[in-house]
Amino acid sequence: MTIERPAERLPGLGSVLRDFGGIYAINAFVGFLFAATGPVAIILTVGARGGLSEADLASWIFASFFLNGLITITFCTIYRQPLVFFWSIPGTVLIGPALGHLSFAEVIGAYYATGLLMLVLGFTGLVRRCMDAVPMPIVMGMVAGVFLQFGLDLVLAFRDGLWIALPMTLVFLGLSAVAPLGRIVPPLIGALVAGAVAVALTSGSASFPETSALLANPTLYPPAFSWQAMVELVIPLTITVLVVQNGQGTAVLGAAGHNPPVNAIAAACGAGSIVSAVVGGVSTCLTGPVNAIISGSGEKHRQYTAGIAVGVFGILFGLLAPLFTQMMLAAPGAFVATLAGLAMLRVLQSAFGIAFQGRFSLGALVTFLVTVADVSIFNIGAPFWGLVVGFAVSWILERHAD
Repeated sequence: MTIERPAERLPGLGSVLRDFGGIYAINAFVGFLFAATGPVAIILTVGARGGLSEADLASWIFASFFLNGLITITFCTIYRQPLVFFWSIPGTVLIGPALGHLSFAEVIGAYYATGLLMLVLGFTGLVRRCMDAVPMPIVMGMVAGVFLQFGLDLVLAFRDGLWIALPMTLVFLGLSAVAPLGRIVPPLIGALVAGAVAVALTSGSASFPETSALLANPTLYPPAFSWQAMVELVIPLTITVLVVQNGQGTAVLGAAGHNPPVNAIAAACGAGSIVSAVVGGVSTCLTGPVNAIISGSGEKHRQYTAGIAVGVFGILFGLLAPLFTQMMLAAPGAFVATLAGLAMLRVLQSAFGIAFQGRFSLGALVTFLVTVADVSIFNIGAPFWGLVVGFAVSWILERHAD
């Protein structure tokens, strides 16, 4: 057993309330709003393209928020650190092409296998070794390839809904350019508000969902196990969670002076992925952006309370998943495409920056090209082949490069 032990005794409710305060509540709310805006739009975009129903999407969002909110509260409490868990955005994007030739049940079967693999890596302590063994540029070449469509959709949104996409983008750019203002109103949240106003002005009165479908009623999905889904999804999903997402999250927390329990986090991601799969949710991960927000200010030993608050917000949002799903699906396509595209801009920039500089850049380029080409071989999707071919090219041509 290599799971890290909590450093202190569990804090009581009174201790948590004493440590909580205004700055931690604000950080928690801002971090939660980030997770509940652009990333949710990504889920809806991927799911809609994959032919999932509204009930499927609502169940997915329930898993992403409610179940991961419970994990977040548990870990923030026992480790007294800001350890917020949500779902893998790269993993979500990976699912899109897979749903074109795999059934949802087969994808869910891959979720189970991914969760089991992460559980084993966490309990055996092999997580760090695996993270160090994977060349990050090649992984980011694959990530850039699967994310590229969201950047293209952002551009196309100006063609399809100019008077929605334009104000959203202008507000996003303005808040990003004026740092003091952007700290008060995060750019993505400003874009969401601008988009809501634009939709109201261009579409007239909004229609609200039926009151009978406001509360979560998650669907239980039986898995199907196929070798195509296992080969195509399990390794890429595991890499994106442990290397891309968890690597980012632990780096952010380490820079803030925390010591995140890497093995316990991997095991929690495995267990969370298995439970989320029961109701159709994609793999669990340690989030980078939200943990960066809640660990960016305040006293270090009190920041765990902001994580607990994010977990509480997540649970409430998950319980109302059908309401928010219906509202987002009722919005014009340009609104969802713009919100998702703006959410992915910095991630896409980072992926390109890491992939195409220094060592392994040729392998990363090959990985990117194969992924973007989106050609399935043996009914196995392009992201897997991108990793395989990119690793092979780098092993042949770049392993001895400085």
